Amino acid sequence: MSTNSIHLLHVFPSFEIGGAQMRFARLVHNHGSRYRHSIIALDNVVEMGSRLPKDADVQFRTVNYRKGRLWTSLRTFGRTIGEIDPDILVTYNWGAIEWALANRLGPRRKHVHIEDGFGPEEARRQLVRRVWLRRLALSGVQTTVVLPSRNLEQIALHRWRLQASHVLYIPNGIDCERFQVDTHERRDRPPPVTIGTVATLRREKNIPRLIEAFCSVAKDFPKNQLALLIVGDGPERRMLEGLITRSPYADQIELMGATSEPELCYRRMDVFALSSHTEQMPLSVLEAMAAGLPVVSPSVGDVPNIVSSENAAQIVAVDDEPAFRSAIAALLRSADLRLAIGQANQLKAREQFGERLMATRYARVFG
Repeated sequence: MSTNSIHLLHVFPSFEIGGAQMRFARLVHNHGSRYRHSIIALDNVVEMGSRLPKDADVQFRTVNYRKGRLWTSLRTFGRTIGEIDPDILVTYNWGAIEWALANRLGPRRKHVHIEDGFGPEEARRQLVRRVWLRRLALSGVQTTVVLPSRNLEQIALHRWRLQASHVLYIPNGIDCERFQVDTHERRDRPPPVTIGTVATLRREKNIPRLIEAFCSVAKDFPKNQLALLIVGDGPERRMLEGLITRSPYADQIELMGATSEPELCYRRMDVFALSSHTEQMPLSVLEAMAAGLPVVSPSVGDVPNIVSSENAAQIVAVDDEPAFRSAIAALLRSADLRLAIGQANQLKAREQFGERLMATRYARVFG
């Protein structure tokens, strides 16, 4: 390890493949030797490690503790922070909140907490106990809370009651060049017209909603004129396989699993769909926009503000299933509409959500 680099200790609930982990990998790539990293995955899953830059200055560490024993765990976490001795502690989401609390009570290192959103248990409203614990753990003078969405920023300020000087909005960014597509190519290719999604297959992603919407829309199209592509893996996979098998359109639905090259999948799509119960600033929407795709989504998190104004009509009320299906059907029927919205989304992604801008903003936080 380089002793001249700023040492960051990252505590993830899991280092599985997901949005926060993908953002971390891109920051490592863009920041180069500016930082060295220690990573603790609380569930000991480090699948994302294989996708980090080969020359990254990264060490994985493990911690032995027993869940459910708060005060014993806090002492363990505080001692571990002291032993690793980072310049900055970086915690991620609710699953690492006890590390934030341990740092406030114990070593009090400079601390950055990054909150990306909530699980299904908080999709509709925040749990009171968690609100109080976040308020306690994140209100120390040594802590900066980074939020990738304006919606989360407002929650941090008004629900958690954190000081505005310690709350920072940094939107996610992506490598737009990686996902770049000539949108005119889609106009001339033969059927099927493909609607797709890229997601970790967890309950809050609500993939059954997308499958049911596809099957409903497919009734009004000639056989094999449409296809549904679901990219990703996760705990809901077996359930989704069963749902697809029972569908009358099973031969038009592909559940392809995880991939390290999502850009190739976006190129196969004509429409991108998000079906989640809860989101804040999903990377998949930014990637789809960079790939020149129109987006259909419930109005969750910052999605209405992320997409271009041309895409506004395809962002529907969270529980409005007829509107969700109608938005999908309208895009599948009109290549001109898909092209116009896709081009507007692509332009906005390049102008506002590039990863270099994101990396510069994070460097100001880390020093």
